[in-house]
Amino acid sequence: MAKPPPITNRIRALREQQGGMSQSALAEAIGVTRQTVIAIELGKYSPSLESAFRIARVFGLGVEDVFGWQA
Repeated sequence: MAKPPPITNRIRALREQQGGMSQSALAEAIGVTRQTVIAIELGKYSPSLESAFRIARVFGLGVEDVFGWQA
């Protein structure tokens, strides 16, 4: 079983707070596929630094308000 990446996120909760923003809408806003958003949300994939900043900007937050890091 693969160990999940040490990066955690609140993307799903933030999408729901934005009136139920879809994964597709977020993907389009940041320039990735819906499958990429799903993988990031599930912790199966750590986003690039650029994608992390883009996601945070969509929600009007800092990167550390969206993502956490567990050593």
